[in-house]
Amino acid sequence: MSPLMLNFILIVTGILAGIVSTAAGLASLVSYPVLLVLGLPPVTANVTNTLGLLFTSVGAVASSQKELRGHMKSLKVMLPLTLLGSIAGAFLLFIIPEKTFAKIVPFFIFVAAILVLIPHHNHIDAGEIVEKRSTIKKMLTWLAIFLIGGYTGYFGAAGGVLMLSLLSWTSNDSFPEYNAQKNLALGLANVVAAVIYIGKTTVPWCYVVALGIGFLIGGFLGPRIVRHLPAQLLKVLIGIGALFLAGSLFMKVYGL
Repeated sequence: MSPLMLNFILIVTGILAGIVSTAAGLASLVSYPVLLVLGLPPVTANVTNTLGLLFTSVGAVASSQKELRGHMKSLKVMLPLTLLGSIAGAFLLFIIPEKTFAKIVPFFIFVAAILVLIPHHNHIDAGEIVEKRSTIKKMLTWLAIFLIGGYTGYFGAAGGVLMLSLLSWTSNDSFPEYNAQKNLALGLANVVAAVIYIGKTTVPWCYVVALGIGFLIGGFLGPRIVRHLPAQLLKVLIGIGALFLAGSLFMKVYGL
């Protein structure tokens, strides 16, 4: 394949994956399989995908200022937890064999898809019992954010849909608002993971640059698309996409 054709494929893939990433958290449904088809080994494809996603985060954050405004309080909790988790997860990638973790990834994604598809509406109650429940819920949410950050730093496939699934059940914000928070938090996780990856392995920069250009464009377009589409429709599409990804990964990992 000529370098020109390779770059064209990577840029188009990046645009599509960037839109899907910022709108649904499922970039790996598009970009990861393409990188494998282009001949990259699984770990190298994962590293390339993560580095490319940095450009998505730049585009998404630049395009989501409206949705991020007024949410500094929740971001002050979400960002450090995601940061710490991603540091731990990125180091684990080079300690624990990827195949070991890959076997349970499809089940994570399947559960996340189901949670996204189940109708749920947050509401605020009053009373001592509810206050205790709220405290427990808050602690569990913090733990889940840390674990999703770790998952993103380690493997990354569908980390966005896991975070969206969590926020759909715990946040009182609108879908575009908590989707923007997800993009910022996982963007930070990808920055940390990328720095660690660069120090630990050889990076195919020619792939990263071309893919990153597409991710930047797609990342900028994604939040604008989310802004104008019904939240329920997006959740259904995300859930269906996650189920498809879970099924494809399950068949690949278990050789079905």
